[in-house]
Amino acid sequence: MGWLEAIVLGIVQGLTEFLPISSSAHQLVVGQLFFSGHDPGSAFTAVTQLGTETAVIIYFAKDIGRIIKQWVLSLLGKVPSSDPDARMGWFVIAGSIPIGALGILFQDSIDTTLRNLWITVAMLGGVGLVLGWADRVASKHEVVPGVAKRQLGPKELHDLTWRDAIIFGLAQACALIPGVSRSGGTISGGLFMGYSRPAATRYAFLLAIPAVFASGLYKLKDIGEDACVAWGPTILATVIAGVVGYAVIAWLLRYITTHSFTPFVVYRVVLALTLAVLLLTGYLDPSVPIVTGCVS
Repeated sequence: MGWLEAIVLGIVQGLTEFLPISSSAHQLVVGQLFFSGHDPGSAFTAVTQLGTETAVIIYFAKDIGRIIKQWVLSLLGKVPSSDPDARMGWFVIAGSIPIGALGILFQDSIDTTLRNLWITVAMLGGVGLVLGWADRVASKHEVVPGVAKRQLGPKELHDLTWRDAIIFGLAQACALIPGVSRSGGTISGGLFMGYSRPAATRYAFLLAIPAVFASGLYKLKDIGEDACVAWGPTILATVIAGVVGYAVIAWLLRYITTHSFTPFVVYRVVLALTLAVLLLTGYLDPSVPIVTGCVS
């Protein structure tokens, strides 16, 4: 992998990680184009996600610090276990179990079989429609002054329960399949449960931290095993992804306070159709090999 490819893939990762359009799908497709029909692999994707998750930690530093502090104090018996931040700490831990367990169980398939582009196309389009459906459900919970049946409004993060935390976690686990989107799957699950768009999105960001860091740190060992995906370009891509990702977080959280997810739904469906055409015409190979040697 050259430095230019690393810059482009870093930008792609930063732009797509937090938007509900699947960063892994974009990395897979763009990576194949740069590698002349080869897939740079799941290790590169997982490691560059460390950059975007670092952006989450920086952006939500105060919230994360408060949650960790109260969670630890609850363990020491210095604050009640019912403390909202202490409970949030437990909810994030519980919600991270599904993706951790399934990631270990299906690791080989995630690294190979599930990276087939036809699966990616199906997930981009299918989950896009699910997101659209969930967004319509969310609209029914919006508070509209003067309309009695909507006065209760959507649920917020202080309404989170153990049941909801597990469901959020299961929704996030679907992102192990390229094309689903970690944020898209988690947000859709939250919207179906009646959470507001901002609440579902903020929790999706927080819930991703343990899973992404665990995956990225685990995959570090696979970087540099061949001459094409080396440490230098990978580090550059990771840093760029973090900087771009921070800007995307700030933009998205402002955007969803007054807008729906419809543009992302349309984008996913159009992208899925475009990729399907490219596959059917032979421009893209659905089962390209992961890079095992440099290509020109």
